[in-house]
Formats: sequence, C-alpha cells, structure tokens
Amino acid sequence: MKTPFTTEQFFSVFEKYNHSIFPVQIILFLLVVCAFLAIGSKIKQKDKFVAGILAILWLWIGIVYHIGFFTGINKVAYGFGLLFILQGLFISWEGGLLYNLKFEFKMSLQAFFGYFFILYGLIIYPIVGYLIEQNLSRTISIGLPCPTIILTFGFFLLCDKKFSKYLLIIPSLWAVIGISAALNLGIYQDFMMIIAAIIADVWLLTRKFQHEVPDKVDQIN
Repeated sequence: MKTPFTTEQFFSVFEKYNHSIFPVQIILFLLVVCAFLAIGSKIKQKDKFVAGILAILWLWIGIVYHIGFFTGINKVAYGFGLLFILQGLFISWEGGLLYNLKFEFKMSLQAFFGYFFILYGLIIYPIVGYLIEQNLSRTISIGLPCPTIILTFGFFLLCDKKFSKYLLIIPSLWAVIGISAALNLGIYQDFMMIIAAIIADVWLLTRKFQHEVPDKVDQIN
C-alpha cells in the first residue's frame, strides 16, 4: 500500500517532533526503565504503576504525536490518534481501576520474548534507526508509535492469566498498518512489530487452552 506522503515528509515530522518536545524523550525512556524495574520490586502498587506508564505512552502518542504532529502530513492521523487514546484509556481502566494487569518476572520462554521485545523497543529500535538514518534528530524512539507497540507487546507477555485479551486488538492492528512503513519507507526495524504481534497474540489468546489441556489430561489419569 502506497503512503500518501513522501519519505522526506515522514522523517521531517520526526525531526520537528524531536526538536519540539526535547527532553521528554529522555523522561519517557527513564519512566519505562522504572516501570520495568518495578515489576521485580516489592512496591505495593507496582502493577498500577507499570500500567500507568504504558497508558501515558499511548495517550502521549495519540495526543501529541498523531494529532499534534502527524496530522500535518496525513489527516488520517486524527483517526490514528483516537485509536491510541482509546488504548491508553483501556490500559488505564484494566490496570488502574479493575486491577486486571499484573506483571511478573518469570523464567519461561514467554517471559524471555517479553524481555526481548521491551529491550528491542526501548534500546535496539532507536539504535538501528540511527545507524540507518545517521541523524539523531530523525531517530524514532520510545514515545513514538512503532517502538512503543513492540515494547507494549513485551509488557503484555509478562502479565498473568487475568490479562484482558481485547487489549491486543489496537496494537495488532497498528502492527499490520506499520508494515507499509517498513516496506515503503525503509524503516526495517518495524518488521519486529509484526513478529511481536504474532508471538504475543498466539501466546496470550491460546493461554486458556494451554491451561485447560493439562487439567483435562490430569482428570483422565
């Protein structure tokens, strides 16, 4: 699918964004690091804190990036902004009010994928982007859509079985949309987004079945 803007226009938005909001990028980075470290802590409200940081990221992207900047070259970004705002509100609702988002460090393949996606979105993604673009002001980092999507899937993989599966819909939809950027705009690090979506969706959507099968086997035995 061809994008309604040029590669130069697209990256110029990141340049304007990065210059305008500095040093918020650093603050968002530190908040995510604190959220990750909080998972292994004994802080009483750690799960609400982690969910709160994720909600802030999604609301920030929806309001500031999409509506504040991206609409300058693509009016569809108003719709994108609404989706991100909704996801931020959904995360706030599930994690802050219903307390359905509980994060935990685990020694499992699912958790290792989660750790990797968090690391990728937070550190590897912007480094790869900088190496390709060779321009720090045009670097895509946390607080922008694609690395935040990857990182969000990582945090979701660290949730327990109370995780509300509808929270996967908007991130997965954006992962599909983001493939056009990877193909048409040369943002090759975005390919990890669809990989993260597939792994997280398969793992989290089939988790109930995974728990039910051993239980039925035990009952038969």
